[in-house]
Amino acid sequence: MTLFDESHAVAPLAVRMRPSSVDDVVGQEAALGAGTPLRNLLTGQGSAISVILWGPPGTGKTTLASLVSLVSGRAFAELSAVTAGVKDVRAVIEAAKSRSTVNGQGTVLFIDEVHRFSKSQQDALLPAVENGWVTLIAATTENPSFSVISPLLSRSLVVTLQPLTDHDIEVLLRRALHDPRGFDDRFAIDDDAMVDLVHLSMGDARRGLTALEAAAIAADSDGSSAITLEHVGQAVQHVALRYDKDGDQHYDVISAFIKSVRGSDPDAALHYLARMLEAGEDPRFVARRLMILASEDIGMADSSVLQTAVAAAQSVAIVGMPEAQIILAHATIHAALAPKSNAVITAIGEASSDVQRGRVGSVPIWLRDAHYPGAREHGHGVEYVYPHNLPEGVAAQTYLPEVLQGVRYYRPTNHGAEASWSKVAERLEQLRSGRDEKPEH
Repeated sequence: MTLFDESHAVAPLAVRMRPSSVDDVVGQEAALGAGTPLRNLLTGQGSAISVILWGPPGTGKTTLASLVSLVSGRAFAELSAVTAGVKDVRAVIEAAKSRSTVNGQGTVLFIDEVHRFSKSQQDALLPAVENGWVTLIAATTENPSFSVISPLLSRSLVVTLQPLTDHDIEVLLRRALHDPRGFDDRFAIDDDAMVDLVHLSMGDARRGLTALEAAAIAADSDGSSAITLEHVGQAVQHVALRYDKDGDQHYDVISAFIKSVRGSDPDAALHYLARMLEAGEDPRFVARRLMILASEDIGMADSSVLQTAVAAAQSVAIVGMPEAQIILAHATIHAALAPKSNAVITAIGEASSDVQRGRVGSVPIWLRDAHYPGAREHGHGVEYVYPHNLPEGVAAQTYLPEVLQGVRYYRPTNHGAEASWSKVAERLEQLRSGRDEKPEH
């Protein structure tokens, strides 16, 4: 008989190792510090406030909810927003109301993935929270400001949970190896194997404990009492990245990607590019963002980046994955190493702002369309000076409406090609100066 025979079949290691007291919780020092509302709630010193726990998977949201129930002596009810409907919510609330009325016992209602609840489902919770029939503890991996309705937010305390550190994960894994609820010292573990498990956990305690259990099974199958790097490799063939293409991870990773390119760090940019592509992000989405970035953050400092980004987008559409990652890496490195200028987006932003505020003025009469019959009788285009008829190819005439005379939208930087255009920038300023006064026609 081995450790994993049917007679030893029990709950998964991650469930068995769930803390039984607040002192067993690893990490989350900020959220569980002395005197914090969540700490008071977990030690029975606080009032029955409702809490929204916001954080990545495997940071202890379910554990904290069950601990509140255990410490307070309240009944514990759990709903998953993935499977529960309004009818299920109302049934749990009615049971909690009855429990409170008949014997005065409160109820801790834990809702996992509350961001998946519709507005009507979240609305159904309000009376129970308002009247204290339940102490709501809702868990979400999405920003509650965007995923939880305002009335529910105003009646709850939002507690942010952080990913566990590598040290936290190692503490949990070693505890599982020694604790009677875990492996009770039946296995040792090589240092390299522990390091690999910690890295594979990615700050997620559940992921780490699940990987440890799988590695222990592999070791047990070999008749070994030591978990090695090879056993970890056998157990974990591929790390499933935490990345929701419709949620915070989508926006956070693309934001980090863009900011890394803007910050001229090709290594960080490639890291975030790889994370997106490995998680199944649409490569066309990345290509579109690179095209925008090419004008927004680089612009005239290196116009060739836009050409590269457009070529990459076209190539990605033709080639597809996995080869498209090479093309996107090419464009990413080019963009990251290019000189940066936001003069283009600043210019169009200021111009649009003036237009939106009604600062437009009339089109100068010499610039108006003169191609239709009778236009010249109204003076349209009569005094227009055609630049190509002049030796220098530039006409010193006013182009902006009178109300905008002297406005400067485009302001070249000293970066890249814009800096090498110093003579052009000087010429541009001379041209502008010549236009500030309406010429005599």
